[in-house]
Amino acid sequence: MSTFTDLGLSAPVLKAIEALGFETPTEIQQRAIPELLTGDKDLVALAQTGTGKTAAFGLPLLECIDTDSRTTQAIILAPTRELCLQITNEMQAYAKFIPGFSVVAVYGGASIQEQARALKRGAHIIAATPGRIKDMISRGLADLSKVTYCVLDEADEMLNMGFYEDLTDILSHTPSDKSTWLFSATMPDAVARIAREFMHQPTELTVGGRNVATATVRHEYYLVGGRERYAALRRLADANPGLFSVVFCRTKRDAQKVAEKLIEDGYNAGALHGDLSQQQRDLVMSAFRKRQLQLLVATDVAARGIDVDDITHVIHYQLPDDIETYTHRSGRTGRAGKSGVSLIIMTRSERGRIRALERITGRPFEELPLPTGMEICEIQLYHLADSIRNTEIHPEVKTYLPAVNDLLDGLDRDDLIAKMVSVEFSRFAEFYAKNQDPKASPKAGGTSEQLPGNAPARFFINVGERDGLDWMILKDMLKEATGLGKEDIFKVETKDSFSFFSTEPEVAPLILESLKGANLEGREIKVELTDAPPAYKGKKKPWKKGGKPPYAKKGKGYGKPPGKKGKGYGKPAGKKNKKGKKQAGKG
Repeated sequence: MSTFTDLGLSAPVLKAIEALGFETPTEIQQRAIPELLTGDKDLVALAQTGTGKTAAFGLPLLECIDTDSRTTQAIILAPTRELCLQITNEMQAYAKFIPGFSVVAVYGGASIQEQARALKRGAHIIAATPGRIKDMISRGLADLSKVTYCVLDEADEMLNMGFYEDLTDILSHTPSDKSTWLFSATMPDAVARIAREFMHQPTELTVGGRNVATATVRHEYYLVGGRERYAALRRLADANPGLFSVVFCRTKRDAQKVAEKLIEDGYNAGALHGDLSQQQRDLVMSAFRKRQLQLLVATDVAARGIDVDDITHVIHYQLPDDIETYTHRSGRTGRAGKSGVSLIIMTRSERGRIRALERITGRPFEELPLPTGMEICEIQLYHLADSIRNTEIHPEVKTYLPAVNDLLDGLDRDDLIAKMVSVEFSRFAEFYAKNQDPKASPKAGGTSEQLPGNAPARFFINVGERDGLDWMILKDMLKEATGLGKEDIFKVETKDSFSFFSTEPEVAPLILESLKGANLEGREIKVELTDAPPAYKGKKKPWKKGGKPPYAKKGKGYGKPPGKKGKGYGKPAGKKNKKGKKQAGKG
């Protein structure tokens, strides 16, 4: 595996990379940086959102800039203000140890005169949105006549937003012999047209396949009635207590309406759409980045360029009209090697679009039933217990403990715990008692789990994200321990300190026997059936060969994982750790 030192970068740039804590370049960085450092050339690079494209073009761009000259030597065009600012901030961080370097952000919604004054002072690189830089060129406030490098970032998104004419106008004010670097997640016809018209024999790099979604994202869909979308959204939010998600709507009106209903129902939610002022958008995005909002309800246009770490889920309240837009949406999660989940709420009339989505993304989609009220109550109960266990005791509380003890006098430990968790548990139990569970699809999950007498076996396991596990790693761990196949373990859901997974009922005894005595980092793994299905009762052990299950030596389980000390589970023995080292870039 190569390092940034192997890519041919200069000492000041390497020093900045080290200061940022980046160790290993991503695939697009490994391939693009040496290519761009070899000389003046045009490049088309296709890679998904979150693979480090900003560093892939930003680092070599810094090596090509002459800081002794005050002229603008490069322009980076991005579709949104948020992405424009992100690129500017990252370029400043990469150039931390390059004296005299200047990059200026030019975007709408801010003072055009202040941006003009910043350009007049000297900007080696301009990071701009198409509309504002076109306006500044027409007013004579920006000069691109000496630009030697032009970068089109998220080119497909810019063209989807209708910036084709703006791009052609902007590029007409730049020298014909400049180098053009085009970075895009997909390669629709409009992007290919830009490459043909404004680039000369470009080198093409493709990471992960054209228009293919990232492999770290799991895709699920839920069939509901047209009037049940909002109820389904609530169930999915309640079933994932640690949810940190972007909820996509097709229209500004729907985004505002859904956000208002979520807020009214007690969720930490906010809307992001084109009818908001720039100040309102900044406030919403600031709250979301600080995780003060759990759910950001957005339109596709408003969400362009959102760069927020650790988004756990993308929820498609409505599918986009353009199927390729789905790839952009789902790319907001599962970034930098982390896993994520893309959830679709859809009607039966839309079900036919699933095959087209699978074809375009190159990923399988799983149909699942919406969680029942009791399943949600169970998840919330475990989450509450875990929150209580990990809550730090406030020093001032001790002052009031004698009086509190008097009030609770006569309650034994079990009664006290039951009453304490019932305060929160009752809220969900009462709500879902009044709201009927949705009718499940007869083929939900691609299994026979909805047939009478053959319900799936649902398991609770006492390890989760705090142990370094995500749904992919946990599924691999269970497959390794039990010898089951990929399709035998499904509905894997990891929470903070516990998780759930399902299997067919006939393999439930194998699960329990295989994980008996297993441990993780020296801590005993406990697995329990949350609700033993009818098909499990009275079943004999399904395995053959004398009744011995295919698992490791009894009492040892996984033992100590092969990953680095203190880093959680990582991956099962004999397989490369998926977590890897920290990777540079986010865009």
